[in-house]
Amino acid sequence: MSTDISSEERFLPLPDGRTLAYAEAGNLSSKTVVLYMHGLFTIGDASQISRVLLSKNVHFITPTLPGWGNTSPPPPSIPYRDCLTSDMTALLSHLYPDSNDRDIKLYLAGGSFGTVPAQILYGAPYDKFPFGRCISGMLLLGAFSPFRYHKDYAKHMTWTHYILPGPIAYYIPFNLLTHLMKFVLARKLATIEGAEALLRETVFDIMDQAEQEEFAKWSEERGMVPEDTVRRMAKNTMKSISKSWAGFILTSPLLHSDWGFRPDALDEEHSRSPILLTASKDDHMSPVAYAYYLAANYKNARIKHVDGGHMSILYHMDEVWAEFLVDEQ
Repeated sequence: MSTDISSEERFLPLPDGRTLAYAEAGNLSSKTVVLYMHGLFTIGDASQISRVLLSKNVHFITPTLPGWGNTSPPPPSIPYRDCLTSDMTALLSHLYPDSNDRDIKLYLAGGSFGTVPAQILYGAPYDKFPFGRCISGMLLLGAFSPFRYHKDYAKHMTWTHYILPGPIAYYIPFNLLTHLMKFVLARKLATIEGAEALLRETVFDIMDQAEQEEFAKWSEERGMVPEDTVRRMAKNTMKSISKSWAGFILTSPLLHSDWGFRPDALDEEHSRSPILLTASKDDHMSPVAYAYYLAANYKNARIKHVDGGHMSILYHMDEVWAEFLVDEQ
């Protein structure tokens, strides 16, 4: 068994001349694969892999999504969904060159914005993503629903998110608000101190006392203090926009775009794999209403509720992975 916990970033040259960055950990020769999609303003990072995943003997792969970090943006003429399915097919084919598209047991997972590419892969036509035939389940942590079909999505947004990436940004032409926001954020993310301050302002300082204590306990169990965790996340934030802001610029259009399918119209074969959704009751970035919509429209989905805000799922991840991978030894 080949086991890796160093999770250094790796690079895959793609057929179209682009580059895909990714990290991996666990048993690199295992044919039980967890393909994890990261959220906004971060990169594929496997340095904090759950002990449950190690005990389950899985191969944990976390690609950096198109336009973030060291992964090239999508070609201008290619829809995001087609770029994603092509990239992930190339990555899995590279890591499993001797396997056919049914030879591995594939679990999709995503956190926050990463739940969008995870769902795109789940519903993708098999000629676009042949490895879709070996999907055994999908885990969506703080999920986004498809705004194109979820007509009430904006009712549950804060004013900040109603403006961007909500309906106001969508109806203003040329993605203008996102471009303006880029200039505001670029100044704040120019230094590690600025990145830390932004994370505290938007995520950590709004935690109530109970969640701050839970966050401190979670950090300490991993040999860190909360400041170390914030610093590590800030470094990944800076890495995510070090080469390009394309990933951020594409975010709002992607949330409103056609993902290639409707959750309530998937055929039986695409719907056979179970979906586990987690919903944090005080999460204002990924409102629980989005999870309710997805649970009502996917044919094989259920919700696990947790207390706390947007970051609270971190403290429950060992428990969630164990529940999601219950059939794996």
